[in-house]
Amino acid sequence: MYNQGAVEGAANIESGSRVFVYEVIGLRQSEETDQTNYPIRESGSVFIRVPYNRMNQEMRRITRLGGKIVSIQPVTALQQVNRQVKLVTNDVAVITSETTASTEVKAEVNASNEEHGKVTPVINPSEAKGFAKSSAKEKKGNTMTQAKAKKDAHADVPVNIYRPNAPFIGKCISNETLVKEGGIGIVQHLKFDISTGDLRYLEGQSIGIIPPGLDKNGKPEKLRLYSIASTRHGDNLDDKTISLCVRQLEYKHPETGETVYGVCSTYLTKIKPGDDVKITGPVGKEMLLPEDPEANIIMLATGTGIAPMRTYLWRMFKDAERKANPEYQFKGFSWLLFGVPTSPNILYKEELEAMEQKYPQNFRLTYAISREQNNPQGGRMYIQDRVAEHADELWQLIKNPKTHTYICGLRGMEDGIDAALSAAAAKEGVTWSDYQKDLKKAHRWHVETY
Repeated sequence: MYNQGAVEGAANIESGSRVFVYEVIGLRQSEETDQTNYPIRESGSVFIRVPYNRMNQEMRRITRLGGKIVSIQPVTALQQVNRQVKLVTNDVAVITSETTASTEVKAEVNASNEEHGKVTPVINPSEAKGFAKSSAKEKKGNTMTQAKAKKDAHADVPVNIYRPNAPFIGKCISNETLVKEGGIGIVQHLKFDISTGDLRYLEGQSIGIIPPGLDKNGKPEKLRLYSIASTRHGDNLDDKTISLCVRQLEYKHPETGETVYGVCSTYLTKIKPGDDVKITGPVGKEMLLPEDPEANIIMLATGTGIAPMRTYLWRMFKDAERKANPEYQFKGFSWLLFGVPTSPNILYKEELEAMEQKYPQNFRLTYAISREQNNPQGGRMYIQDRVAEHADELWQLIKNPKTHTYICGLRGMEDGIDAALSAAAAKEGVTWSDYQKDLKKAHRWHVETY
């Protein structure tokens, strides 16, 4: 369940030379971005093409940038494993011309810090050729056809159906306010019509949004990634819509003190029904749900990190979704720990509480409301404090081989979560950091922070 990295870099490749693909994790973007708060996706892998005569040089560069190589495969072998991902020299030429090389990622990163809009390079992850479009017969006669689940759903995940150079033009259907009166900030639920295209997606994936206009350098704005907030069937359950949960970014300029608003988040939160929107993707495999209906799902979210969690919960507990997915009837246990600043900031509150009320044996809902609740030390109650409060219960659940844990929200929340679970694991003589590595290898620990 790897998220096929933020970038697929490439070195110059001599004609006829052997080419290998490095799968790298933990690769920082550059010395410059290491010292800033750019919302670069922390989870997932980066795939880098390397000619044989530069393998040692590239290994040293990756190590210098803090990365770890988890696999090396010849391009030919990779093509046999996944023939739909055509890693050929022509693709490298395209990527190289627009991004130069993986060490130059900083040139592609927009510094606007879009909250929950994970800024991404112009070239989308992996630049895969995408997946085959639905047949005409499928489109005419059937509904509920988006990314239908298979026995091994992750082997056929739709990726990059639409690219930055040829985005899908969707249309805004609705723009609804999620923060109640007295809450902090602006958060909107956006629904887009995608009926005229072939955009298919799964719960846990993201799409790119390209805002209109030019950036400060006079170039077209780059896309931002946003986690999808609707199931594969859309909020209307007709396979014709896709939804996002977007907060308007607002912060003080560190030098001038003036208020700065995020470019893409402002555009989206103010978009009107009927307006067109440029959409790319979908992307991402890191946050996909297991197909096992008896799995246990732990969800740790802050703010708009609720977006992917909403898709999981709809798929598990919404009556219309359950009817639309007879092959997936959730029977496991799910637990959402949701951190927000105030009660009016509990996004999708009515939905969440209705599901908990209807399925009390399968769904548990816990809030951490920082400005209204106190932790045992008398400070504000953050999500890591809730995890610490329930650490022993969570640890027992995590040990179950059927349990998957999903973390989505502000970068930095993981440290407190790790500290709490470390204490619980230590009671049984287990080193949490080692155990967590095993969870990641088993694809049972999923993180997407920004």
